[in-house]
Amino acid sequence: MTERQSPGRYESPTERMQAWTEGSTLHIRFNNVAKHNALSVDMWQAVPPLLAQAEKDDGIRLVVFSGAGDKAFVSGADISQFEDMRAAREAVKVYEAMAEEALMSIYRCAKPTLASIRGYCIGGGVNVAISCDIRICADDAVFGIPAARLGLGYRLSALKNLVNLVGVGAAKDLFFTARRIDAAEAKSLGLVTRTASVDKLPELLAEYTMAMDQNAPLTIYAGKRIMQEILKDDADLDGEMCRQLILDCFNSEDYAEGRRAFMDKRKPVFRGK
Repeated sequence: MTERQSPGRYESPTERMQAWTEGSTLHIRFNNVAKHNALSVDMWQAVPPLLAQAEKDDGIRLVVFSGAGDKAFVSGADISQFEDMRAAREAVKVYEAMAEEALMSIYRCAKPTLASIRGYCIGGGVNVAISCDIRICADDAVFGIPAARLGLGYRLSALKNLVNLVGVGAAKDLFFTARRIDAAEAKSLGLVTRTASVDKLPELLAEYTMAMDQNAPLTIYAGKRIMQEILKDDADLDGEMCRQLILDCFNSEDYAEGRRAFMDKRKPVFRGK
């Protein structure tokens, strides 16, 4: 991998979230193993600042979310905190705003994001995963959205992400029934893009870390932003911004490097400039 400048170490504000870099990849790991990585308040709060640091870091090309241990990616919200955080109306507003900020920071992150999933991916875990750009999973993964069994209201952004990803029919099926599905069905629905056996998941993840390290970051950034615009209503779509993003790619040093590398029959070295 090519050397790039990084502004410093990544330090999570809570021990229940781990953060470290490997080459051009930032890893963020949910670390609440005793509760199958259920999301506590401090875990939600740790996500936005870590992503904000990654966005300013020219050395980071990909952010990978995973779960500690071998039982779960994220098994949902930590319901032991519900009485404090969701019992009263004002507490509900605070909790929902905090979760929304964390999920939207993933969805809007300028860098590509990937969920690498093992075991349980339930409720809030599904929301984290579908906020990411790419989802891969091991064949032991289990997915479910149990809101209808808990009487919870579900935020608009989460349901919009789900509908955009799997379609309204499959979204209604999963949400209304609250049933759990395995990795094979998740792939057939488009909830995840690729699956692997447990022992091969690291190898599959390595394909993505290598691809993001080698491919042109400005092109990936432009593609991500334009695809986000495509999902908007036509009246809200910013066509001028999309055109400018394309021009920025053609005017970049990376485009010149890509052309030279093609002519020289070698791999390009992109610097995101």
